[in-house]
Amino acid sequence: MIQYTAIIQRFEKQGEKTGWTYIDIPAEYAQKLLPGNKKSFRVKGRLDAYAFEAVSLLPMGEGNFIMPLNGAVRKAIKKQVGASLVVKLAVDKNPEPVKMIPELLECLEDEPAALAYWQGIPQSHRNYWIKWIETAKTDTTRTKRIAQSVNAMAVKKDFGQMLRDARDDRKNLLG
Repeated sequence: MIQYTAIIQRFEKQGEKTGWTYIDIPAEYAQKLLPGNKKSFRVKGRLDAYAFEAVSLLPMGEGNFIMPLNGAVRKAIKKQVGASLVVKLAVDKNPEPVKMIPELLECLEDEPAALAYWQGIPQSHRNYWIKWIETAKTDTTRTKRIAQSVNAMAVKKDFGQMLRDARDDRKNLLG
């Protein structure tokens, strides 16, 4: 296990990661976790007192990685961009596999372009969609997220682009 202090950051302009909130995992720490690795891998640990598992670290080049912090995590840790966190990480060797949502699969099967996109992305990217749909608090929101996901995949939008487009659409409606 490694431990260090990190500052919560946000990408302003970074391709598909634009708008993401994250923490850096410098190469020196990543190498202590998984020596020689330069690909995405899963970790477990703590952000201050908040425990987590099966979270992917994403490579950023030069041996550095990032850990995206979604809204649920930021709410749980009660911190935003600029705040510091005590980070404790260990490799999660046996993460619980993310289970496919039957309703999502059914909708993908009805939309060949979306299904082809789904089948062409790595499991780690599929997990973003699945976890986002699963965190819906109501059936209405869950259904809306499934439809939004399938529509985005049908036009080959990745998860981040779909969320950015939805945010931009909301801003335009509000004027």
